[in-house]
Amino acid sequence: MDVARLAGVSQKTVSRVYNDEPYVSDEVRRRVLQAGEELGYRMNNAARALASGRTRSIGVVTLGTALYGPASLLMGVERAVRDTGYALRVVNTVEGDPTGVAGAVDSLVEQGVDGIVISEPIDDGHGEDLSARVEVPVLVLGAPPLAKPKTLAAGVGADLMARTATEYLLELGHATVHHLAGPQRWYAARDRLEGWRSTLAAHNRRIPPVVEGDWSASTGYTAGRELAADDTMTAVFAANDDMAIGLIRALTEAGRRVPEDVSVVGFDDIPVAAYVTPPLTTMRQPFDTVAQEGLKRLVHCIENPDAPPLPAGEPPVDLVVRASTAPPPPRTTPGSGRSDVSSAHAGDPVPAPDGGASTYD
Repeated sequence: MDVARLAGVSQKTVSRVYNDEPYVSDEVRRRVLQAGEELGYRMNNAARALASGRTRSIGVVTLGTALYGPASLLMGVERAVRDTGYALRVVNTVEGDPTGVAGAVDSLVEQGVDGIVISEPIDDGHGEDLSARVEVPVLVLGAPPLAKPKTLAAGVGADLMARTATEYLLELGHATVHHLAGPQRWYAARDRLEGWRSTLAAHNRRIPPVVEGDWSASTGYTAGRELAADDTMTAVFAANDDMAIGLIRALTEAGRRVPEDVSVVGFDDIPVAAYVTPPLTTMRQPFDTVAQEGLKRLVHCIENPDAPPLPAGEPPVDLVVRASTAPPPPRTTPGSGRSDVSSAHAGDPVPAPDGGASTYD
């Protein structure tokens, strides 16, 4: 074998290097990889699969949607898989499909994938069925893991990010915070609602009725028309940026200024969030970080089936402060149990007048 001859090692050593096996010194590994690069050598994945009993492929189940969150997470997974040396097989599901995630997983299992990523699933009632039928390691992004030993979870910090957004609005001086929720079949929407609700409860604040949308700007607009009628409402946390943008449009049309009368915080930090009027304060989702860490842990589980799983890292929390939030206007706020004249606390982060963004963790 040319690579072995040029590196001055055996063919077995070359195989160990390219299969990333232990017991190869750094110097020998460097010589083999340099020889392979000089000769233009590429590992034959088909032969590697036959030798290892694995297909060197990872299946991904994702909703067939153009929504920013799921689409960005899928792109992050695709980029992360490229670095692992595995092939990627994607199966899209459709919300409302009775076979849903279970049918997509069955399809991937039949294709012999070595591991499965389930991205942003909704609750279709098939969780127990999946845990019984899947034998390969599974990584669940944005939802609780399945009830099986080889299931990992990543990207499940939405409740913490929701708490951060709600805390920020309370710290600005708002008596309470309304919530424009996503559809509750989505685990991500449930987590954001729970983070908002638990924060208000912890601060003994009034918990307003929840208004539910479907992630779209149009439902945010509809919710905004409803919320604008409540003249005591001074702050809204929306479960995604699209709904927040629709909400701001409706508030503006109703004569409620943002942020002078009502502060709005979104979720995701979509590219347009910095350019709407006013620029939107939002929670930035770490899609690439979640995908990279999750895939690293999944590949480790595939290649080291008897080893304990790698620990999950703490999800980053990144609030991007722009011009859609400010202290509430001085006013008597009913419903808080006392009459307060709300004002900004010293040291509170207040957006610059030009809409410039700042972030803090």
